Amino acid sequence: MRNLKLMQYTGLLLAMTMLCACASTGSPMSAPGVSLRNVQMTGAELSRQTFLLSFDVTNPNPFPLPISTVSYGVQLDNHRFASGRTQGGFTVPASGDGQFSISVELNLLKTAPQLLYVVRDGVRRDIAYELKGQLGVDIPLVKPVNFESNGAIRFLARGD
Repeated sequence: MRNLKLMQYTGLLLAMTMLCACASTGSPMSAPGVSLRNVQMTGAELSRQTFLLSFDVTNPNPFPLPISTVSYGVQLDNHRFASGRTQGGFTVPASGDGQFSISVELNLLKTAPQLLYVVRDGVRRDIAYELKGQLGVDIPLVKPVNFESNGAIRFLARGD
């Protein structure tokens, strides 16, 4: 009976020590960087336009990051362009870079006519973008990681 109590106290002490160690070091991983590489119109009809959004991901961690989900919001030239959530299904190598793409269908005539001018001009000049989102990482006990970036991109013409 005495050995059982000693083992319980030892287990409790070990658990408390591990919790304190985790609390003092903060998150076990550094946040990856995500940026919008380009936007390409892949299809255009009167009531539907299809775009391929391509992203770059940088993993500063010494271990691979298996990405399970991606939530994103993209603004172009201060106008809401696209947002959503999709399955990830890719891994960014340790201390390395990766890419992923998301296809989105929009009806710019109905939802955002002002973006028609941004899309048209984006082939000829750089367009400012803002990107915010969250990466779901398939590592036990790791919460989704927020990301945010901004910059400028040029639209790719069809076939580029």
